[in-house]
Amino acid sequence: MTKPHTTNHEQSLDKAKFGFWVYVMTDCVLFATLFATYAVLRNNTAEGPSAKDLFSLNFVLLETMLLLTSSFTYGLALIFAKQNNKKMTINWLTITAMLGLSFLAMELYEFNHLITEGHAWSASAFLSAYFTLVGTHGLHIIIGLIWIFVSIFRLKQGTLNIKNNNSLTMLGIFWHFLDIIWIFIFSFVYLIGVAL
Repeated sequence: MTKPHTTNHEQSLDKAKFGFWVYVMTDCVLFATLFATYAVLRNNTAEGPSAKDLFSLNFVLLETMLLLTSSFTYGLALIFAKQNNKKMTINWLTITAMLGLSFLAMELYEFNHLITEGHAWSASAFLSAYFTLVGTHGLHIIIGLIWIFVSIFRLKQGTLNIKNNNSLTMLGIFWHFLDIIWIFIFSFVYLIGVAL
């Protein structure tokens, strides 16, 4: 019995997928470390305001709905990509990007509001841990948005081929991963923070 022949292109795609999964695992370790740091420092407010005093659940719930909806719209983009429908793939990627940008704008507004109210990252260990955790997630959102815009540009210039579809699949995993991280942030930082 002979082994099926694999081309150099297939081998490079396999290496790219493997490298991507290694990257996702290292990101899991990064966020686990940031969550552990936040857990240790969340009560170290230096006699300043705590999460209960600073955060609005309604505001954060709207942020959460935007990000979760963007995950759904990204799923629709992938469905159309698998059907080789370039126009609808681009449309849903654009909608996903707009939702991601709206989420990011709300996060930056919240950061700016906290800083102008005198609650910058240097005010307490709690705020340092908060800005680091949520800011790192926001930085990942920026990277995801850049990836989406690059994907849209590439699709407009070319066709839906195996390379583009694999890139879109990896981007989808990355985007859904950010959603999962945000659900943990929403639950642990905001929901529990406001409740306690």
